[in-house]
Amino acid sequence: MAKTSKVVRNAQRRELIVKYASKRAELKKVILDPKTDPDTRDAAYEKLRRLPRDSSATRFRNRCELTGRPRGFVRQFGLGRNKFRELALNGFLPGVTKASW
Repeated sequence: MAKTSKVVRNAQRRELIVKYASKRAELKKVILDPKTDPDTRDAAYEKLRRLPRDSSATRFRNRCELTGRPRGFVRQFGLGRNKFRELALNGFLPGVTKASW
């Protein structure tokens, strides 16, 4: 089980990402547009710098929904590999079977 503080901090990051997504997209659009004049681009860079760091999507970490484990994340199910295996073998994940050939 991961530290509760890590799981809570990650949840707060997710909220900030959603809150500032449109503002970040607008600023990035201005920055990446080749027709933008340098003064406007610099102003957009400065506004982007003033936004909270945790509003950047790259700071979000995929974690297991049950344990908070950050590694071995199975994206399709939102679980860590350990819990995924445990739930699949017990038959709690519909359509998932153990491979045998």
